[in-house]
Amino acid sequence: MKRILILLFLACTVQMVDAQPAARRAQQQAAKKKSNANNMTTRAQISFPTAEKMSEDVVWRRDIYRELDLNDDANAGLYYPVEPVGTQMNLFTYIFKLMMTGNIRAYEYRLDGNESFSDDARIKPLDFLDNYHVFYERTDKGIHIDNSDIPSREVTAYYIKESAYYDQATATFHTKVLALCPIMKREDDFGDATTAYPLFWVKYDDLAPFLAKQTMMTSNLNNAAVMSVDDYFTRNSYRGKIYKTNNMLGRTLAQYCPTDSAMAREQRRIEAEIIEFEKNMWGDQAKKDSLDSIAKLDKKEAKVAKKNRRANGKTVKTKRSSSSSGGTTQSAARVTVRRERH
Repeated sequence: MKRILILLFLACTVQMVDAQPAARRAQQQAAKKKSNANNMTTRAQISFPTAEKMSEDVVWRRDIYRELDLNDDANAGLYYPVEPVGTQMNLFTYIFKLMMTGNIRAYEYRLDGNESFSDDARIKPLDFLDNYHVFYERTDKGIHIDNSDIPSREVTAYYIKESAYYDQATATFHTKVLALCPIMKREDDFGDATTAYPLFWVKYDDLAPFLAKQTMMTSNLNNAAVMSVDDYFTRNSYRGKIYKTNNMLGRTLAQYCPTDSAMAREQRRIEAEIIEFEKNMWGDQAKKDSLDSIAKLDKKEAKVAKKNRRANGKTVKTKRSSSSSGGTTQSAARVTVRRERH
């Protein structure tokens, strides 16, 4: 009897061991299908092509951080509508939905302001909701968040990181957006002051395939004038002030510009440097024009000198011929001596 019980126990154990990997595989496949349910397919990415990625071995590059104020007319298309109207929604609502569904990854904003796209810096969506007091409900299908509870109205600015670079492979100059960081400006409990909260960093290359499908209005006068959000960033249609550049000391403009006027001068200087590099990428055009004018002048002078030399040569030749002919008429007759042979 004891032997039979032992055999039955071993048989049950073997069945459980065999069944566990199969159940685990089924669970992993289900989770994989669930996580990729809303991901873009290859066909979708081909249907909505985006700009090429920046090469890592460019010969010249300047990384710049800007702050975009959504109250500026050039950036207002990223803010409206505050709440979704049909398929139309503002940029933060779109990013928020993509983050909550797992289509894109969001990374924490560190105190030094630098972005880190490592797995350690990745934020969890539920932790984000709890930290910023975003209301949500737990249902049988997961987390439910009403559109009115998404804090898109409070996100009135963005930090963007862009890179101006020269691509030697195509001999072209580009300015590409690398990352976005929404900034939530929330009033305190007494309504006396507004505090800015940079929320998280998002890679632009992760967003680009989705932004290529989302359109935005670009004119207050013509509401039919629309473009995709990806085209808006690719064409650098946004407007923002520089607050930081990548430098060896890791300092922001506010750390070495004591006054607002000094910061404004520094911002203009950095903008002028980039414009000057792009303008003189193939050499200083002013010097080139001056050298070309000098070369043209030298050619003109050479032609004039050559013409003068030819004219002087003809004059000398004419004088020589006239003097020789005059000498022939005025000279005495020739006397020839004939020698006789002996």
